[in-house]
Amino acid sequence: MMKFKLLLWMLTKLMQRAVKKNPKCAAYVKDKNVIFQIQTASGEGRYFEVKNGKINSYSGLTKSPNFTFTFKTGSKGFAVLSAKDSVNTFLTALKTQDLVISGNFVDVMWFQSLVDFIQPHSKPSLTV
Repeated sequence: MMKFKLLLWMLTKLMQRAVKKNPKCAAYVKDKNVIFQIQTASGEGRYFEVKNGKINSYSGLTKSPNFTFTFKTGSKGFAVLSAKDSVNTFLTALKTQDLVISGNFVDVMWFQSLVDFIQPHSKPSLTV
């Protein structure tokens, strides 16, 4: 569970750094106001607030997030969130219900694009 919690904390730092160092990322979050959380089925997790162009996170859970990623266990969450083949691992976790997403799927898609700012892009992109 500790690795999962540390990974969520690091996710905050990576997103904050992307906002600070990448003008495109800063523009992407500038007018967005969203609260989301990443947690385990047992209720351990962290919630994230994107507001006024800044990203902050807090230990624990909030009562009314815009969306939630709920992993079956902390070890499943760590495995999915730290996977090298993140897209396939993410989709497999959804299929096997090791990950359940609830809430506003428009905000989920927005978050997926935000995460692209912190992912290394060593491979050529297939999008045009």
